[in-house]
Amino acid sequence: MKVIGGSGMPIEVLLVEDNPGDVRLTQEAFLDANPSVHLHIASDGVEAMAFLRGEGSHSNDPRPDLVLLDLNLPKMDGREVLAQIKKDDRLKTIPTVILTTSDAEGDIAKSYQLQANCYLTKPVQLSSFEALVKSINDFWLTKAKLPQSPKG
Repeated sequence: MKVIGGSGMPIEVLLVEDNPGDVRLTQEAFLDANPSVHLHIASDGVEAMAFLRGEGSHSNDPRPDLVLLDLNLPKMDGREVLAQIKKDDRLKTIPTVILTTSDAEGDIAKSYQLQANCYLTKPVQLSSFEALVKSINDFWLTKAKLPQSPKG
């Protein structure tokens, strides 16, 4: 097990988000909550899968400790990305948290059917969004034990 937080080890987080405003807010909130988080950004589902699989320009990118995944993405939506992560033996142990504006019951149910580890709805208020990112950090990156990346 990799112990994350407090050790000064970098924590690799992949944020899959196409809204530049939400990307900036998330970056600022993580910077405030936990400076050891390295936030990697994929702006669509195709780029997210290339990053996760280490394909193309992502061949030297680290395996993320956590994926924050928006549902409504260009090229390949978040549901498809989630399905691909969870059916890939090399990727399925990466905790994948849905972070989206949708609070539709169908989206929530479908995300859990596809084995999302958690479903969070983005709040509209800035202070609430910052508090949500802090709670993601506190739980997923501080309290939860995450699997160590397999070598190779």
